[in-house]
Amino acid sequence: MSASEHVRHNRAFWDADSADYQAAHGGRLAAEPIAWGAYRAPEATIGALAPLTDLAGRRVLELGCGAGQWATALAAAGAVVTGLDLSRAQLDHARTADPALPLTLADGEHLPFGDGAFTAVISDHGAVSFCEPAVIAAECARVLAPGGLLAFCVTHPLLVLTWDEARGTQSRTLHTDYADLGRMDWDGEGTIDWAIPAGEWIRVLTGAGFAVEACTELVAPADADTTYTEFAPPKWARRWPAEWVWRARRT
Repeated sequence: MSASEHVRHNRAFWDADSADYQAAHGGRLAAEPIAWGAYRAPEATIGALAPLTDLAGRRVLELGCGAGQWATALAAAGAVVTGLDLSRAQLDHARTADPALPLTLADGEHLPFGDGAFTAVISDHGAVSFCEPAVIAAECARVLAPGGLLAFCVTHPLLVLTWDEARGTQSRTLHTDYADLGRMDWDGEGTIDWAIPAGEWIRVLTGAGFAVEACTELVAPADADTTYTEFAPPKWARRWPAEWVWRARRT
């Protein structure tokens, strides 16, 4: 199947930006790999993967693995991990970091795996952020075995709603209509991604055959820092959620 326009756009973006991205963020991601979001909220605190209990032998797919920091850490914990990314440049970083890690070049809307191939699918600002929600949710459901776990972290709508485009900064007031949430292409700047309300995520996930188990809104602790200050400014992110982590079960 041919890739969607937004997939082609995002692939070109990540291939061009990969080196700069890894230089800016790769070290922090590698230092705190099993953690969520810009402020690296520990999985031990969030519990999105808690139902897996023991990772040993679990078949895990990371959607949008980048340089493979999450995937490498999960493999070290005993999981049988596959990293997938649409960017060849990002996967080159992953191969350099961990030559033994199984990697797949593909987009999240066309997963090249058989039905029920995985126990869990995870995405930390990975492919779930950059694909049409209903399409990628259906693909995740297809490749998960019954009872399989989907856990992902994406941008919270509040971060989008309070972006002051005229000033190019985050604000404390609303600038975008709630009805305008959805596909965000930022006038061609950066990536094309999605930010949708909670009700829409519930509709998408249940429609794909998932039971939603948890949603954790991430507010940065007072002493937390980040390399993603342009995405989620510390002063703002310590007051309101910039991201949220969803956990759903394949029924």
